[in-house]
Amino acid sequence: MTKFLPVAEPALRGNEKRYVLDCLESGWISSSGEYVRRFEEALAAFFEVKYAVACCNGTVALHLALLAAGIGAGDEVIVPTATFVASANAALYAGAQPVLVDCDHDSWQLDPERVREAITPRTKAIMPVHLYGHPAPMDEVLAIAEEHGLVVVEDAAEAHGARYKGRPVGSIGDVATLSFYGNKIVTCGEGGALLTNDRKLAEKALSLRGQGQDPVRRYWFTTVGYNYRLTNIQAAIGLAQMEDIGWHLGKRNAVATWYSHLIPKLMPDLISQVEQPWAQPAHWMNTFLLPVDFGLTLDETIGQLLANGIESRPFFPPLHLLPIYAGQPNPACPVSEELGRRGISLPSSSQLQVEDVERVLLTLDGLRSSRVHR
Repeated sequence: MTKFLPVAEPALRGNEKRYVLDCLESGWISSSGEYVRRFEEALAAFFEVKYAVACCNGTVALHLALLAAGIGAGDEVIVPTATFVASANAALYAGAQPVLVDCDHDSWQLDPERVREAITPRTKAIMPVHLYGHPAPMDEVLAIAEEHGLVVVEDAAEAHGARYKGRPVGSIGDVATLSFYGNKIVTCGEGGALLTNDRKLAEKALSLRGQGQDPVRRYWFTTVGYNYRLTNIQAAIGLAQMEDIGWHLGKRNAVATWYSHLIPKLMPDLISQVEQPWAQPAHWMNTFLLPVDFGLTLDETIGQLLANGIESRPFFPPLHLLPIYAGQPNPACPVSEELGRRGISLPSSSQLQVEDVERVLLTLDGLRSSRVHR
């Protein structure tokens, strides 16, 4: 029977089971318990920030980050259109307006020139997204933010362990967010976190996470907050994952290396995300552009790969083309639109072997060959 190759899957190989059983046996299964605190401490240490606030998912983390940074009604947040929809949705949750801009042709990251063009008197924040684990051009983003007095909210959901000029992504802007969904490098099944070096921002996020409760006086609510807490069970899984993060990152790097070594031999016209000299990517998802003359549409390719036991997924459709954002005024985004037409994420699991990557590329090339010779 042919081995099925998922596009992503969790690797639970450390203390996950032991820690979860500890939660069950002790009865500490909700948002109180030592694993939430230990998980936050592990995150803060790894990402080299003073504060980490764990919450129930990555989208919630973005919402908390924007609210804690003072973003609200009437404000504009500049967001790359080439990203998952949660990045822009979070701005709407906060009452602000996402302004969608194009990405760079090579790195697929937020284009600083497009950011400059999009700034208005209502702009209050820039949200660089470290797309597919590759760092965004943070020096340029920070310079623009300083010039215009803007908040920088890093969406590092896909980039656990990535570094920009030696610094961990998630530690560079005013505030950053993480996701621990099941396909991420570090997972809780579902979960998220906010990272910052700003004490007041962290305290506000903590209050908002817990219904707006005063940090000292129990059941005394000073603002309208949310129930955005992470459970002790989820945090237990996350802590075990963080204890093993070196292994996870090493395996992801190995898979990316196999792709980079095999593509020139097996499918040289498959276009890769161009790694920038200042970037140390985390290789969350190995994503490529199909050749212009591939002969199959993106949807046909994904379907044919699945028929051969290989799961893949399309590049994120540009947000400005989605029905929920189509009516908004947005500048032209030709690069993101081209990525959306041709981009495909191939199996990226840390549990892949080199022969699996070879099979993926041979199958993909075979699809083109069969199309050409019909």
